Amino acid sequence: MKLVSWNVNGIRACLKKDFMTFFNNIDADLFCIQETKAHSSQVEISIPNYTQFWNSAEKKGYSGTLILAKNHPINYMNGLGIEKHDNEGRVITLEYENFYLVTVYTPNSKRDLSRLSYRENEWDIDFLDYVREIEKIKPVIFCGDLNVAHQEIDLKNPKSNERNAGFTKEERKGFDNIVSSGFIDTFRKLNQEGDNYTWWSYMGGSRSRNVGWRIDYFCISGSLENKLISADIHEDILGSDHCPVSIEIDI
Repeated sequence: MKLVSWNVNGIRACLKKDFMTFFNNIDADLFCIQETKAHSSQVEISIPNYTQFWNSAEKKGYSGTLILAKNHPINYMNGLGIEKHDNEGRVITLEYENFYLVTVYTPNSKRDLSRLSYRENEWDIDFLDYVREIEKIKPVIFCGDLNVAHQEIDLKNPKSNERNAGFTKEERKGFDNIVSSGFIDTFRKLNQEGDNYTWWSYMGGSRSRNVGWRIDYFCISGSLENKLISADIHEDILGSDHCPVSIEIDI
């Protein structure tokens, strides 16, 4: 199976660019989207061979997730089932015979770190508890914009960003907890080289200079490790300040 994840930073804007070209070329079995910034009634996507699963934020033009699936799941669920987390459209779960697929758009801690405490003490804990709980039933693949660069190799300028949102010790500890729980960061499992990023600021020509961050991930249950075939970053795909990431897995 081929799985793709992309923070499109507004699905309506991305559709006006080359979204459909990439979508058609990559021919994914499951295509996960974060930051749709829209409700399904506001978007026309003509993809007859796929079922669309939307989870939109209550606040208009904000957050939101979407999964485009070739094969219909056994079941699906929006959110974590925790009211305080579930009004921003950040999580969708699809259940298949051999695995769960979860796409997630993790809250940003904000430039002034006003949401860091929420990230550290509420969201990160509850999301990890959620995927660990469903993992008791069958293996889990989760993907999306996790809004954290895990290690120094995952961003261009680690020293100058140590107290910036996305690279605080609190957020990094949240990802440490994911790994220590047995989940595998698929790209880092297969690639130990630096300068591989998935997000670039729009400021200062960051993308052309590859001054970026790797904050978009595919993580899999440890039991799926020997089924992982490849994990890629599609840094040449434009249309958003993020680029798509993908995995191929024999499942």
